[in-house]
Amino acid sequence: MSEFTSSIPLDAVPTTGFDFENEQRNRMLGGMQGSEKLPKPMKTGTTIVGMLYKDGVVLGADTRATSGTEVAEKNCRKIHYMAPNIYCCGAGTAADCDKVTDLISSQLELLRMNTHTESRIVTACTLLKRRLFRYQGNIGAHLILGGCDINGPQLYQIHAHGSTANLTFTTMGSGSLAAMSVMESGWQEGMAEADAVKLVQRAVGAGIFNDLGSGSNCDICVLRMDGSIDYRRNDVKPNEITPLRNSVAHSERLTMKVGLTPTLGQPVFKPHPRAPTLADVTVTEMEVES
Repeated sequence: MSEFTSSIPLDAVPTTGFDFENEQRNRMLGGMQGSEKLPKPMKTGTTIVGMLYKDGVVLGADTRATSGTEVAEKNCRKIHYMAPNIYCCGAGTAADCDKVTDLISSQLELLRMNTHTESRIVTACTLLKRRLFRYQGNIGAHLILGGCDINGPQLYQIHAHGSTANLTFTTMGSGSLAAMSVMESGWQEGMAEADAVKLVQRAVGAGIFNDLGSGSNCDICVLRMDGSIDYRRNDVKPNEITPLRNSVAHSERLTMKVGLTPTLGQPVFKPHPRAPTLADVTVTEMEVES
């Protein structure tokens, strides 16, 4: 019998109340060497969505970048360029997503120059998953790769550890559960482009309003089989507050007009002194005792 196996017979386990069956096991695991370095769960703080429709691929993402519990950027770009026919949504560490997509994008460009052919989506997926698998998840990039090539529209889900899946629609990030509920209830095979874009907008909006790590605006990228790309930056602004601010009537007492604060005499403005140069330094001989 293993030391991790409970010696309590199944008939003696109470059916109600608290169960401390794993208490001994957890104490032993916690005392093992290296247990203080166990990985902690990471919250990616993003909502990214991708789906296939009749004539291409639609990608969507929110624009909020967080640093812990603080909003670091309200209009972050999360749909990255990979090739003229391939784009990639990134969730996780912003720097890792930017750099790993830039690196693979440059490799795809060199490959196109050597082969004089269009980049394949499966090639970009292979390069990305090999790079991520090499670092065993320490590159915090969770990606949705989409594009169109000679094999038709394709969509891949790539996790930070290097595992991949070829899907018809997918969501990733901390708001993925809310977005997936919209996608599973609304996706249909052979959808038109307008309907597909609206579905992705709804899915990203569900993540924005149900996840604190997602927010701000919704970016949309449409990749078509004819080679055209429609990148819509800030396509939907569900949290636009400018009209609300303009509709508030502020009191004139809160408006500070020019000349409101009295001054004594005429104000004098002196220019900032220029920086010293070697010409301003006077060199003198140091006195030395004989």
